[in-house]
Amino acid sequence: MRVCLYARVSSDKQDVDLSISAQLKALREYAEKNGHTVVREFVDEAESGRSAARRGFREMISLAKRQPKQFDAVLVWKYSRFARSREDSILYKAILKKCGVEVISITEPHDDSPTGRLMEAIIESLDEFYSQNLGEEVSRGMRESASRGFYLSARVPYGYRKIRVRDGGKERTRLEIDPAQAPVVKRIFGSILNGKGLSETVKELNSRGIAGPLGRDWNKTSLHWILTNELYAGVLVWGRNSKRGLQPVRVEGAVPAIVDRESFDRAQHNMKERRPASTHPKRAGSRFLLSGLACCGHCGKALVGQDAKGGHFSYYVCGTLNKKGAGSCPARYLNSTKFERIVISKVKERIITPDNLRRLVEMVNEEMDSATRSYCAELDTIAEELAAISRRLGRLYDAVESTEFDFNDLAPRIKELRRQQDALQARRAELEALLAERKIELADPETVEAYVAALHDLLDKSSLAERRVFVRSLVKEVKVTGNEVLLTYTLPLSPDCLSAGKDEVLPTVWYGGLARIRTRDQPVMSRPLCR
Repeated sequence: MRVCLYARVSSDKQDVDLSISAQLKALREYAEKNGHTVVREFVDEAESGRSAARRGFREMISLAKRQPKQFDAVLVWKYSRFARSREDSILYKAILKKCGVEVISITEPHDDSPTGRLMEAIIESLDEFYSQNLGEEVSRGMRESASRGFYLSARVPYGYRKIRVRDGGKERTRLEIDPAQAPVVKRIFGSILNGKGLSETVKELNSRGIAGPLGRDWNKTSLHWILTNELYAGVLVWGRNSKRGLQPVRVEGAVPAIVDRESFDRAQHNMKERRPASTHPKRAGSRFLLSGLACCGHCGKALVGQDAKGGHFSYYVCGTLNKKGAGSCPARYLNSTKFERIVISKVKERIITPDNLRRLVEMVNEEMDSATRSYCAELDTIAEELAAISRRLGRLYDAVESTEFDFNDLAPRIKELRRQQDALQARRAELEALLAERKIELADPETVEAYVAALHDLLDKSSLAERRVFVRSLVKEVKVTGNEVLLTYTLPLSPDCLSAGKDEVLPTVWYGGLARIRTRDQPVMSRPLCR
């Protein structure tokens, strides 16, 4: 017969089958002994038999389907080399059989009788069981190793290095701090804790010539991986993406921490605060000012805006009440114009005030003073480094002039020092420009009052889109419970300055299925929710 040979070794390290070369040797000897002609050889190295997505395997199946027929049989060392999955084995053997190609194992019984087919099915079932059981045993062993604080991943995290330790008769891997990279990790966390974002931190690291993971430039992905990895706080986590649905292994203190837990948690909080808020497209395009901010204090659903009476009136209504009807939530309809006016008035009274803006200007100036001191210190360091480089260049030039050394020998070193000198001079120019921009004086009371008036005017007269963006930058949530509205807002002073204030919304009454805001000169009208 014309035959093709198929050999595979698993990606599992525990695979005890023969190597590729040993399998091919045995297959060739079998073909020669039985008078078969080998027309092709297909190989899959480091490929699991649980999947049929193997390059050599797929090429073999594709070739078998061609006409005229290319070969009459496929020789494998064991049926487990063909497939570990009983389902795949049945499917692809049926495909090959339809093409007139049979699969022959050279080390296991091969008989086309009912008994032979039964034996073949039993062997394949045992292979599948072995493969699944082996996977569970490997996973169990790795989870045990991880629970004891050993590091199992191939990738060495930035800031650490691997060390081999004795564990009984075996050697296992742990992590220790890399003294060259750990200060960079601390700088990254410090930058985020000081209020900087990922883009700004990446730019700073790359401008200073600090090499990132794998020696490449830094990017936001590599930075985010470090900032969100509990490993840097001393917590080893393994098995986050378990295919068996198992909970990940978490071991506190298994790795020496580069940053303390409090700093790690604060960094997560700062990144969350800086993360752009996502808005549903319907809310983004809504003509209601408080869409996405207002919610029901009874059931927690959002208050949605809707029109009534052909668009002559508009209301905010609880999402539950709007969908499920009367009785589903005790919330009431709120006149949109009056409700928005109440919220805007509270923003003016409590947030956009002269005192708040004056304090904001003071804080900005203090921050600028702090940055100025930092820039001045860096300028002093740059001046010292430039002076040192000038001295070294002078000595090199003297050596060249005195003919003690050949210029070609010293040229690479001179070129490197000149490159460092240019980089330091560029950084000095950048710092001097930043210092020139930071000469801002504290605003006088009249200027602050003008700012307040301008911001109030913005809330009253600007477009809906501008007002919505402005309100969202200050207000976090507007929760309405009965006649009371809870306004949670951020004072423009610091990211952590969240405040909340409660005020009464004018009582509402049911009228013809809708609710009207009761005014002081209007009688209360109470009727059942019906038309």
